[in-house]
Amino acid sequence: MIEVDVHRRLGAFNLDVAFAAAGETVVLFGHSGSGKSVTLQSVAGLMRPDAGRVVIDGRVVFDAAAGIDVPPQERGVGYVVQHLALFPHLTVRENVEFGVRGTREERRRRASEVLSLLDMAGFDDRRPGTLSGGQQQRVALARALARDVRLLLLDEPFSALDDALRRNMRAELVRLRNELGLSVLFVTHDLREAHLLADRLAVFDAGHVLQYGTRDEVFAHPASRRVAELTGVANVFGGRVRAVRADGIEVESAGRVWHCVPVAEAFRVGDAVDVAIRAERVILRRGSAVDTGAVNSLEATVVEEHAYGATHTLLLDAADGMRVEVDLASRPYEVLGVAQQRTWTLELPPGDLHVMRAAGSPEPNS
Repeated sequence: MIEVDVHRRLGAFNLDVAFAAAGETVVLFGHSGSGKSVTLQSVAGLMRPDAGRVVIDGRVVFDAAAGIDVPPQERGVGYVVQHLALFPHLTVRENVEFGVRGTREERRRRASEVLSLLDMAGFDDRRPGTLSGGQQQRVALARALARDVRLLLLDEPFSALDDALRRNMRAELVRLRNELGLSVLFVTHDLREAHLLADRLAVFDAGHVLQYGTRDEVFAHPASRRVAELTGVANVFGGRVRAVRADGIEVESAGRVWHCVPVAEAFRVGDAVDVAIRAERVILRRGSAVDTGAVNSLEATVVEEHAYGATHTLLLDAADGMRVEVDLASRPYEVLGVAQQRTWTLELPPGDLHVMRAAGSPEPNS
């Protein structure tokens, strides 16, 4: 279990974050400079917050009000940064043993255990400079785990690796977390990495956590337009609530009416809202919008297209200037013959339209 509630002023930058987790991988996600690494350093004890509290496995390791500030080496955490900081003059085994307490034999036995766990047995006497990037990453993880930690802090550890190695190391991390029952705080600005690894996701922006929740909750139901944009939602339309019924909400936006499913939040007619839909949830249909009879449909023309191997991203404009982004897997793209047809009917299913209160819009009864 980890509880983090820290506050720190760094010049014009203010860090103010709070979240808690237990036995999970929590991904701290956001752009560079949003406060992710500073948060990790505060948990590790490498940076002292101005105020707040950090609790690891029920033990208070930092409490500004109580004057508690446990040294980094005594917090029981493993810490791996982007630039691995392996000692080039030491062997693999010596790197892993560094910081492990006990007799020489105990340190050697522990190093062997974690190296075997990471499929690095037999590399004990090699120097870091003779290893591949993925092997060096495994050594860094082994060193972090050698002190029998319960919390692993990872600051963009795979960003210097190529795509194939990154995939392997992500799978390795998932395996390790499951086998060892670790809690993991993982910093990244890579959306795919966040989606793959996160049990819970903390979306950072300008020193604040804009939303914290399960991965699926955050991706499917962003709390605001800003969260939607940060988590890769390409289609966000501003509007106002036109009707609220038991079977759903109607939102008017630039002369169009969008039918959306009911939401937990209470909205009133006239409320300013944003409506979002992910590009991969938009449906491409042949025929006119009238012929298809689909709810939330419009005709649009492909004006821009980008191929990414397994997927295609299309930008389509309606006659009134409304732009919609659509992601298609390569197989449907080929079967539909998208390359040979420019005008399509787009369907935005009510169940995939997410309604959010617009920034600055008053809460009910406020």
